[in-house]
Amino acid sequence: MAARIHPSAVIESGAKLGADVEIGAFAYVGAAAVVGDGCRLHHHAAIDGNTVLGRECELFPFACLGGKTQDLKYKGGTPGVRIGDRNVFREYVTVHAATNDGEFTTVGSDNTLLAYTHIAHDCVVGNHVIMSNYAGLAGHVTVDDHVLIAAYGGVHQFCRVGAHAMVGGCAKVVQDVPPYLIVDGEPATVRTFNKVGLERRGFTPEQLDRVKQIYRMLYREGLNRSQALEKMAAHRDAGTAEFQLVLDFAQRSQRGLAPGAAGA
Repeated sequence: MAARIHPSAVIESGAKLGADVEIGAFAYVGAAAVVGDGCRLHHHAAIDGNTVLGRECELFPFACLGGKTQDLKYKGGTPGVRIGDRNVFREYVTVHAATNDGEFTTVGSDNTLLAYTHIAHDCVVGNHVIMSNYAGLAGHVTVDDHVLIAAYGGVHQFCRVGAHAMVGGCAKVVQDVPPYLIVDGEPATVRTFNKVGLERRGFTPEQLDRVKQIYRMLYREGLNRSQALEKMAAHRDAGTAEFQLVLDFAQRSQRGLAPGAAGA
């Protein structure tokens, strides 16, 4: 099906539109942008800069993808944004381009970004991520698959949030959040493991038990971080996907793992 473009929309020369694209009133698509098949831009949505948008994404009014980085180290060139399929960008969401020439801010597929959320330069966001209203990622943040960031949650530069983790409302994340766990507070501390979220994603009782053991070793047994990781590596379940994900995450951590909450 041919693209449906409102007469008031602005499509710059050079922009590439896929099949069955819908562009609403006063929406904007820049000259270097690529819009995948089946995407819908509501009125006043904008795609700017060196931005490639995958299939079947939806941009609500005043969402803006591909804007220039806010990083003052920007020296020019054509850094950009790369976005996967079936993403929803609600009102006033912003996703900024990377800082260095030839590099990209990347967003995977099947993500839902609610109103006023922000993804800054050079972030890497995985798949099936939900960011609730006003949540924000500073530059160079990595968010793995199936993460939930609640309203007003903020993540510091260069931090990583592990798969299946949850960041509580108004939380201030300043260290890496291990997979499967819930953090909350300012600064964010680990409160428990994400039992409800994992159950909703079909984790078996055996998998949940392994995650619970990981949480206990890391945060409930009075071990320092090195001792906890050594105990995990020697555990009978060390070869399982749950243990391996956390061990690998800890090994790659650059900012250190988020601390436990007192009495958690």
